[in-house]
Amino acid sequence: MRQITLLLILLFNFSCTQSQESNIDPVKIEEDLNGILNSISYNYVYLQEKNVDLNCIREYYEALIPNIKSEEEIVLFFEYLLDEFYDSHVHLNTAYNSSFRLSSPVYVTAEEDKIIVSNVWQTQIKNLKYDIIGAELLMINEIDFDKAIEQFPTHCNDKKAINVKEWISNKILAGRYNQPRVLKLKLKNKSIIDFDLDKLEIREEENLLTVDEIDNIGIIRINNSLGKDEIINEFDNALDSLFNTKGLIIDLRNTVNGGDSYEARGIMSRFINQPKPYQRHSFMAKSEGNPDVERSWIEYVSPRKEQYKNPVLILVGRWTGSMGEGLAIGFEGMERGQVVGTEMERLAGEMYGFSFKHQSFGFRLSTAKLFHINGTPREKYVPTNYVKQTTTEKDETLEKGIELINKMTK
Repeated sequence: MRQITLLLILLFNFSCTQSQESNIDPVKIEEDLNGILNSISYNYVYLQEKNVDLNCIREYYEALIPNIKSEEEIVLFFEYLLDEFYDSHVHLNTAYNSSFRLSSPVYVTAEEDKIIVSNVWQTQIKNLKYDIIGAELLMINEIDFDKAIEQFPTHCNDKKAINVKEWISNKILAGRYNQPRVLKLKLKNKSIIDFDLDKLEIREEENLLTVDEIDNIGIIRINNSLGKDEIINEFDNALDSLFNTKGLIIDLRNTVNGGDSYEARGIMSRFINQPKPYQRHSFMAKSEGNPDVERSWIEYVSPRKEQYKNPVLILVGRWTGSMGEGLAIGFEGMERGQVVGTEMERLAGEMYGFSFKHQSFGFRLSTAKLFHINGTPREKYVPTNYVKQTTTEKDETLEKGIELINKMTK
């Protein structure tokens, strides 16, 4: 009986595979390829800066279509196409186990001919045994890292360019959902270790935010909840409980998934007594056969409820993403808070969702640029109070924030 059941399962799986393959229509894939390239050409606001040849993409990916045999391969086909633009804000809204994750708890930078660990998500890692800041990345899964970069499945971008190389390196660290991520690192003391990213325990926060107080300084940590409307009530309650503190720190180092401007404006509105500008938007209005014409505008925050008037600092890092980045530059643009920390996620632009004609999933493109009120593109912003991460043995950014609040309130 067991053999018959096993045979039926095998036949069923074979039948499903055959059925799935028979439903793959190359004509429909090519139509969707043309559609996504048209959307990128017409709507992707960073296309010129990326300097990626659309003709190269069209020719290369058209040649792949006859070999596509499954729905999974269709998803990877379009996923890799978007990866050609080395932009973490641009992605499909679906994934398979064989897809690449969007981020990693470790960030590396390209320095000359080396890949160096520059940042670790220490606020969220519970079991970090080694201080790997400054370590050189030698291998991943027993593959030389230079070779892993060569093998990354993009073909029309320049993998030797520093910014492309760095983006691909961090995408490799993010890794595929169904593959290990065992790194070989050379630490600053020259010792070589194996470091398994998948054995890191990432702290999952139960609450939308957490509240603390150190030496009469209030600390509100946003727990990756800038996309949840309920955060406004939670933030109001937290802020009201800290009204008598001499200063306030808002920690945005765990906002990796970004959020919505409703939440950001709701938070900023508690710190001003009149409307204030917090960011500038810009996109190119297009008309076929006619010149592109820029359209830009300033977005304001309006005051709400009782205002907190004491000094405010915003803590940021490599896992401050999208609306978290907008919130940080917004406080500074309103001249209502100073920003402390490292570079942020550097997710570029304002996003818009697009659909395929034949696929059940869609994709997201940056359709407008976002700027600090001082004119700095959001993705190029560096905190005014820059803190280079040099160790994971202490929280250098929080320590700097407390030091600055104490200086401001002497």
